[in-house]
Amino acid sequence: MSPASYLTAPPRDAGRIVAPVPRRATIPGVSDWAIYAALIVGFLAGLAAIAYLLVRALEAWRALKRLRRGLGRDLERLADLGEATADKLETVTDNAQLESSLSRLRVDLARFAVLRQALDEAQESFGWLALVHPRK
Repeated sequence: MSPASYLTAPPRDAGRIVAPVPRRATIPGVSDWAIYAALIVGFLAGLAAIAYLLVRALEAWRALKRLRRGLGRDLERLADLGEATADKLETVTDNAQLESSLSRLRVDLARFAVLRQALDEAQESFGWLALVHPRK
C-alpha cells in the first residue's frame, strides 16, 4: 500500500460515524404488538371482504338461474295468452254488436262532457264560497 492511501483512509474506530448501523424503522410510541394487531385486523378485513364478495356472487348466480327459469315460464304464459287473444279475436266478428256499443259510448261521452261543463261552471260560480268556508 502506498503512503497516500493511509492518509485518505478514515481511522479504524470511525466505522460507526461513517456508516451507522441501520436501526429498525419504528413509529415512536408504538410497540410491536400494535403493529401486529393492525396487520391481523387488516388481514381479517381482507378475508371478510373476499367472503362477502363470494356470498354476493353466489346470490347473483342463484338469481340468474331463477330468472332463466322464470323467463321460460313467463314466455310460455305469454304465448298462451297470445293464442287465447287470437281465439277471442276470431270470435268477435259481430260488427253490428260492436257498432251499437260504440254508438252508446258516444252518447255517454257526450252526456259526460255536458255534465263536466256544468260542474266547471258551478265551481266557478261558487268558488268564492271556498274562501269563506274552510275545508278539513
